[in-house]
Amino acid sequence: MNGYRALARNRDFTVLWIGETINELGSTMSLFVFPLLAYALSGSAAVAAAVEAVYLLGLVAALLPAGVAVDRTNRRTLMLATSGSGVALYGSLAVAGGLDALTIPHLLVVALLTGIGAGVFGPAQTSAIRSVVSTEELPTALSQNQARQHVAGLIGGPLGGALYAVARWLPFAADAVTFAVSFVTLSLLRTDLSAPPPTRAPRSLRRELAEGLRFVAGRPFFRVLLTWAALANLVSNAVFFVALLRMLRAGFHPAEIGLVSTAAGVGGILGALAAPHLIDRLATGRLTVLIAWSLVPPLVPMIWWSSPLAVGACVFVVLLLNPAGNAGIGAYRIAVTPDELQGRVSAASQSVSMSMMPLAPVLGGLLLERYGGGPAIAVLVLATAGLAVLVTSSRSIRSVPRPSQWGTRLALR
Repeated sequence: MNGYRALARNRDFTVLWIGETINELGSTMSLFVFPLLAYALSGSAAVAAAVEAVYLLGLVAALLPAGVAVDRTNRRTLMLATSGSGVALYGSLAVAGGLDALTIPHLLVVALLTGIGAGVFGPAQTSAIRSVVSTEELPTALSQNQARQHVAGLIGGPLGGALYAVARWLPFAADAVTFAVSFVTLSLLRTDLSAPPPTRAPRSLRRELAEGLRFVAGRPFFRVLLTWAALANLVSNAVFFVALLRMLRAGFHPAEIGLVSTAAGVGGILGALAAPHLIDRLATGRLTVLIAWSLVPPLVPMIWWSSPLAVGACVFVVLLLNPAGNAGIGAYRIAVTPDELQGRVSAASQSVSMSMMPLAPVLGGLLLERYGGGPAIAVLVLATAGLAVLVTSSRSIRSVPRPSQWGTRLALR
């Protein structure tokens, strides 16, 4: 708890955390509502999948160029620009909904552009955290960020479902407000978030991108980790998309489906609170292996049960350990990355790990249509187990020590 108390005294981290928690809440509502609204407008699972896939595609496509921009320009300027665009984009959906003029093309355009905004914001925020907190505080800071995401998940799904039940456009109006709050809180930061002074003349975008990718590709730990992360994100998100469509087809109310997000939020918050303790006491590599295997058993019951209660219980268990893994690996990545490469390495890591996610709704939808819900989940669970074997077999993963030993390991590198 000492780490949390120290961060509570860090004004800029607290301001950043509060603003982005509110913003995360709004974005969670909108992302929850996107497939519901697309399905309601079209009656097609494929269209519902396409809207979510387009958002993810925009996010992944923006990450690498965003990493270069983060290492060249002021991080706060980038975050302010994306927050302002979020106000306009989600506001446009609210206005269209109020006029009863919501359409699938409009949803697709907003999904793509807000995905691009998220792709720019992510590396900028990661680099900003590196400027705002010390290296020793990184695991706790990233654990607290994990908690932020799960607080949003706890509230966002049910609230989005409840607002959607009142009016289809209401969640988007609320999200526009949360982006406005983010804009204001970012304006209050005092820390200089300018990019580090360049050590050489600017080079082409291609060469700058290649430098970040080479840093990641040149380390066996990151090669194995990101291969696992990319495929695990594909499979796990496909599982939950299948679960969502099964619940929709079964006729469950949006507010009931939103309870799955509540369960995820509770599990994630509890996991985030325990994360600093786990990160300090377990070797980071062994923790990563544990996380990989922890994804498998909780998904098995979803082969037979698809109610919001059953899915929520499974998601709750999955997310108990996940925050510790994300925070531990994220802190290690930041610690070993030179300051002038923070944006590009963060973007390269996110880009690779999320590269398959746009295919997750498509994969889930195809498996569901062809084989049915239970067999689709079974195939995806087997794939998750195979990926856990990949992580377990990697010595470069298993050998990463606890944070207290990172300094020695880096000195010997």
